[in-house]
Amino acid sequence: MNWLARYKSKLRTPEDAVKIVQSGQRVYVHPGCAMPEVLVNAMCDRYLELEDVEVLHLLTVGQTKYSLPEMEEHFRHNALFIGKNVRKAVNDGRADFTPVFLSEIPGLFYRGILPIDVALIHVSPPDEHGFCSFGVGVECTKPATEVAKKIIAQVNPQMPRTLGDCFIHIDKLTYCVEVDVPIKELPQVDKDTTTEETEVYQKIGKNIADVIEDGSTLQLGIGSIPDAVLSYLGNKKHLGLHTEMFSDGVIKLVEDGVITNEMKTLHAGKIISSFALGTRPLYDFIDNNPIIEFHPSHYTNDPFIIAKNDKMVAINSAIEVDITGQVCADSIGKTFYSGFGGQVDFIRGAARSKDGKPVVALPSTAKNGLLSRIVPTLTMGAGVTTSRGDVHFVVTEFGVADLYGKTIRQRAKALIDIAHPKFQEELERYAVERKWLEMNYA
Repeated sequence: MNWLARYKSKLRTPEDAVKIVQSGQRVYVHPGCAMPEVLVNAMCDRYLELEDVEVLHLLTVGQTKYSLPEMEEHFRHNALFIGKNVRKAVNDGRADFTPVFLSEIPGLFYRGILPIDVALIHVSPPDEHGFCSFGVGVECTKPATEVAKKIIAQVNPQMPRTLGDCFIHIDKLTYCVEVDVPIKELPQVDKDTTTEETEVYQKIGKNIADVIEDGSTLQLGIGSIPDAVLSYLGNKKHLGLHTEMFSDGVIKLVEDGVITNEMKTLHAGKIISSFALGTRPLYDFIDNNPIIEFHPSHYTNDPFIIAKNDKMVAINSAIEVDITGQVCADSIGKTFYSGFGGQVDFIRGAARSKDGKPVVALPSTAKNGLLSRIVPTLTMGAGVTTSRGDVHFVVTEFGVADLYGKTIRQRAKALIDIAHPKFQEELERYAVERKWLEMNYA
């Protein structure tokens, strides 16, 4: 317990701890539900003392005062993945967006491309050896702390102690701020989802579940489509999980013996992830749970690591897909919406897995059925997140299109077949004009 005195010497109030942040520095913030909001708010309260502080992070759940208009000359956010709370700031030009694969973000830190002056993190209390757990998210945060000049930790007994490569010793910390506050939550249910949308997601979920074989290892994100997939997996056997993140829906499948991880060809018996987005029952489930290992993103999202899992099924969403198979998932036209995240990492990893299946899933329409998401060409200004060469399966509520090894003619036909029927004629007309298909409608 020699470390205990050293730990106590590092204890500070939030206001005192954040005084080490200086003008012109780059500050990394622990993302997701682990966002250290007490520290962030204390830093933002000093805004009149600070100029040109860059705040760097992935998607966060919580307040982002540094992105408000009145903070413009004091803080500038750099989004490695755009969340709802900073989307307006990015598209108004008050914040920046760095498009990058999630697997490669730690490399930006290690190689000094994005040097970090101060890291604000959120951890569990130290164990008997002086190690704190990164809790609900290790992702890029552990790599950030390995290069940061100074680290301020928000130490919280409500943070679960997760296992794996996700610990930091108190000797690495500059200051510690003890708090006792609930961890941020991101519930599964979207209160704005209509009955019609729910029915669409359920159909998509069933279509995806139909291509998942017993013994598969899954990558699942968060949202209505992954949740719908999970609801159709009750009759599957010996599924595994190797994913960048997971949410509450996994709990029941583990408890029901559907996810056992026993047939995984890498980390057999273990759920491998880098962060969790969910609610308190999920945090209680992952606390000290020996079947769950959290690892940094450059490991979980490395396509060559992912590919070591046989029967790897990667399930990712999209905003729109053109009829050649190009996928846009990070922008709506010229408007930046989210980011690359781990989509390409897992699509490529699953493609190289023995009997793997990379899946891109989306509803066939948007705007209450007014717009088709299967499109002739991507919207002007839209980015290509996943290239047509990487895409294998595209799924809507109307079926599954298998594009791998297929010609443009075959791809166009397969994607038109799973588009909403009221847009199929328009799509077919475009394909005919491009001489990819022959006219076959009245």
